[in-house]
Parts: sequence; C-alpha cells; structure tokens
Amino acid sequence: MNRKVLFIIVYTYALVFSVLKTIRFPNQWSAAHWMLDYRFGFIKRGFAGGFLGLFVEKNEQNIFVLSVFIILLLYGLLLFMASKETIRNKGDVYTLVFYLTFFLSQYIIFTAHLIGYLDHIIFLLTILVIWLLRKKKILLASLVASISILIHEVSFFLMLPICCFALVVDGVRGGGISFKDTLNSHLIKRISFFLILPLAVTFGVSAYQEMSGSNYHKMIFNYLDHLEFINVKVADSVASAYTVKFTDYIQDESPHFFQRVFVSKCSIFFGIPILFMMYVVYRKFEKANKYLLLLFAIVILIPLGLHAIAYDTYRIWSFPFMILFLGYWILSSGYNVSVDVSEKLSLPEILLAALAIALVSLVPSQLLDDEVERFSLVQRLLILIPLLALGTACFYKKAPM
Repeated sequence: MNRKVLFIIVYTYALVFSVLKTIRFPNQWSAAHWMLDYRFGFIKRGFAGGFLGLFVEKNEQNIFVLSVFIILLLYGLLLFMASKETIRNKGDVYTLVFYLTFFLSQYIIFTAHLIGYLDHIIFLLTILVIWLLRKKKILLASLVASISILIHEVSFFLMLPICCFALVVDGVRGGGISFKDTLNSHLIKRISFFLILPLAVTFGVSAYQEMSGSNYHKMIFNYLDHLEFINVKVADSVASAYTVKFTDYIQDESPHFFQRVFVSKCSIFFGIPILFMMYVVYRKFEKANKYLLLLFAIVILIPLGLHAIAYDTYRIWSFPFMILFLGYWILSSGYNVSVDVSEKLSLPEILLAALAIALVSLVPSQLLDDEVERFSLVQRLLILIPLLALGTACFYKKAPM
C-alpha cells in the first residue's frame, strides 16, 4: 500500500475512534447560541445567529444540519492539513507521533461532544485568517478576525496569538530569527495593522458588556424559554452567559486559576500529552532560533488563561492541542528544516510517546450533561492495537512518499 494512503488511514482511524467516543446531537446550550441574534439590540456572540437567520429559518433541524456541516468541514480540513504536512516532512516519525497524538486528543473528543458550539467556527476562521496572512492579505485577515470576535469573544485567546505567531514566522521565512528580529519595525507594523481592528472590536464588546449587557437578561431568557427545544434551566444559563459582566467572571473564577492549571487532574491527563507534543515541536525545529520556539510555547499556553474567567475546565484544557496543531502547520510550511526520515525515537522518547498516547486515548474525559465516553478500557485497547500496528507500518514501510 502507498505510504501516503497509509498515513491518511492512520489519521482517519484515530479521528473516527476519538469522535465515536463522545459524538452526540447538538445540546440545548449550543442550540440556544444559534437562536440568539441582534433582535434585542447589540449583544456579544450575536453575529453567528444573526448571520444564519439571513438564509434559513432558525430551528432545531437547521441547527443540526449546520452543526454537522461545520464539524465535517473542520475534520476534513484537519485531515487534509495533517496529511499534507506529513508528506512535506517525508513521513518522518516525529510528524507521525505528533499528529497521531493530536487526533486521539481531547480536542477531537470535545469537538464531537460539543458539536454545534461556536468554538468550531472560531478555529475554522483561524485557519482562514492564517492562510490570508500568508497570502499578505492583512486587511482582509483583520476583518475576518474582527468578525470572529463578534461570534465569540474567546477568539481573543484562541485566534489572535497564533495569528500573530504566523506573522512572525512569515516575517523571518527562509532565515534565522533572533530576539532583535522579532522587534524589527516592519514586523511590528504588520502585527499592529492586523491587530488594531480586532482589538478595537474586543474592547468595544467588553466595554458594552460592562455598561449595558445586563439589561438584556430578561428579554433573552423569555425568548429562549418560549422555544420548545430549550428548557428553562438552559434558558437561564445562556441568558446569564450573555449578560454577566466580564469583571464579575474574573472576580468569581480567578481565585481558582492556579488550581485548575497546576493541581487538577487535567494538569496530568492533558498536560503530559501537551508537553510531549511541545517536545516534538522542539525536536523537529530545534535548529530554529530559541526565541521562536519560546514564543510558540507562550502562544500554546495562552488559552489556559481562560481558566481565570471560565469554569469549564476540561473544555479549556483541550484548546492547546489545536493551537499546537496550527503552530506545527505554520512552522512546517514556513520554516525550512532538514528532515532525516531514517531517524528513530530513542527509548525515553518511545516511553514518553506511549504515555502521551495512553493518556489521550485510554483515560476517560469528564463530559458535560453527566455523559460518559463510550467503550470500555478493554474495547479501547483492542481498538488501539490495529491503529498502532498501522502507525508502525507507516514508519517502517520502505516505499517512498
């Protein structure tokens, strides 16, 4: 079998396994987000529902169809990008274990579990923005980023840092990078030009939320409560999420930040695989300047700052996996690195890879709505055996890419 096809099979197998563990219909929370728009005046996160309402009637069936389309588009893009970068890297073992860990990771698990959430659109738009930046279309990229902020303000943490990193890598394409390079005036002007509009939108949404956001709670609650597929508990929760001040979130959640990041179960079950993937990035791009890799490490960890303003700990811990995926794509396609396809993992690397893969694939994640992951431990082990066998065949098969 052609090695290219074999890699695609391995990644698809891992993706399907992760999805099947938690896939479900869009829950009431995600449906409620799509039902909201600007009918009561300006509200945060109102753009997606308002845009959808321009084309179709907003109901449970159409939200389901749209959610399925979005998730399939996201998965298709992830498989295409991973396969393309694997071929670009000639199928070396570090690229293989990186993407295998990603497709087994909690990011994929939670995208299936939280189908219909606005996060999926944010990352689709992030891929688009990075592509636009690489095509030198900075103004258009800035406009898309601003729209993303109006869809969900979490874009500030998930989109803007990795996009700025893409600009830095593009600014030093084909050469080394030093600390001085990151501060050159041309690069700072490009980053500033890109950021000024989305930062203005972020500030505007935040200021409006502080001054007037709470005024809409009753109207939003009454609207959602009258929908047959939204119960009163979800209606109240979503109405609060749309109207509570950001400063109130910080006051309530920031005392738990240290515990959620450093001394929770996620610190181990998510943290070790994330650190392993960061190590793979280092091994692949260790010939790049240390400042570039340090900058990327900071970008990877920025989403964890959401723990200071939100309580959905497991969902937040899944975001660094996607940032790692995007950063690997940026580095791999924008920074020349010599590839030794014959290089093998050392024994410590094999043990670390095995631990990371075991944690993402065998340890159940804590899901929402009292749901649990499918497949027993024995079933998971049986499913993983052919996957690992295929992965091994990818590396040892001698046919060229």
